[in-house]
Amino acid sequence: MGKILVVGGGGYVGSVLCRELLDRGFAVKVADRFYYGNAGLNDIKERIEIQTADLRALTPADLENVDAVVNLGGLSNDPTAEYSPEANWDINALGAEHLAKLSREAGVRRYILASSASVYDLGSFDEDEDVVQTEESKVKPKAAYAVSKLEAERRVLALADKKFCPVILRKGTVYGFSPRMRYDLVVNTFVKDALSSGHITLYYGGEMWRPMVEIHDVSRAYILAIQAPAEKVCAQVFNVVHRNFRISEVGLRVKQKLVQMGVPTKIQVDYTYRGVRNYRVSGRKIRQVLGWNPVVTVDESVEVMVGKIRELGYTNFDHPRYYNIEWLKLLQETRGADPAGKQESIFSVSANLPAHPA
Repeated sequence: MGKILVVGGGGYVGSVLCRELLDRGFAVKVADRFYYGNAGLNDIKERIEIQTADLRALTPADLENVDAVVNLGGLSNDPTAEYSPEANWDINALGAEHLAKLSREAGVRRYILASSASVYDLGSFDEDEDVVQTEESKVKPKAAYAVSKLEAERRVLALADKKFCPVILRKGTVYGFSPRMRYDLVVNTFVKDALSSGHITLYYGGEMWRPMVEIHDVSRAYILAIQAPAEKVCAQVFNVVHRNFRISEVGLRVKQKLVQMGVPTKIQVDYTYRGVRNYRVSGRKIRQVLGWNPVVTVDESVEVMVGKIRELGYTNFDHPRYYNIEWLKLLQETRGADPAGKQESIFSVSANLPAHPA
């Protein structure tokens, strides 16, 4: 088995993917800025190589003996992208291109970019446009995060040649327990809310559609993209989605499972207007081409999640480290001013970040 460089390997998906790679006999190297600390890798840190580095500052030497790069790095959702649009573009779009060029220069043959199914979001709730979209659908995202991801795709795919094989995975909304846990994702949020307050809230009535996929199924998709013959995946885009759900159905499924587990849960409905994301996508291509079959349901994931949260004490639900935007704001707020009275951005390549700000 070869060595896999997982950029962003200390994050929500990365910390699970690293374990899945190790279980399959791969050597693993992680390069991560560790905005959220490295606790998600604690129990495997002796089995992997770890480099604290911004993906924009990596050099060819950092990719020595690497067979494939999985780029999970960057800002990871709409709130973080909107918090710093400049950093979002610099890291998610230009940084992804830089890392792809670097990989090609270093002789790395396989480069897998984490993209997002949010590129299909039209930024409105329009029944006339509510269709299941495929990798061939024309996309015109409006949100900064999705726009940066789509631009990264275009720039990376343009580098494909006979020796360099980029692959794009557009993931649906991920759910499930991770050692670097997040409570700002739909299913995880519902579980957190039920455990902390006994209520799940369906905003906008939960009418929106969203493609969903469990975190271990996501990891298996990345591994298949690493292992697949180049002729099947080179310069290809794949949607990674278990199935499409209305958010209301997700809430009902989570409630039913929690009640079965003895967790009293009620559903509240809030029809107050707010910005909505509404889109459905097909996962047929990755099933047909790579034989990927998602196996972890929402119900099964909820049961595991509750058990792990209780077992490992992930019950300080209000702590900002579980919410990407809140944690980044806290990191920025805790930075002192330099002698000129200016505050360096946490997104600066050279910024020295504390793992656990006060």
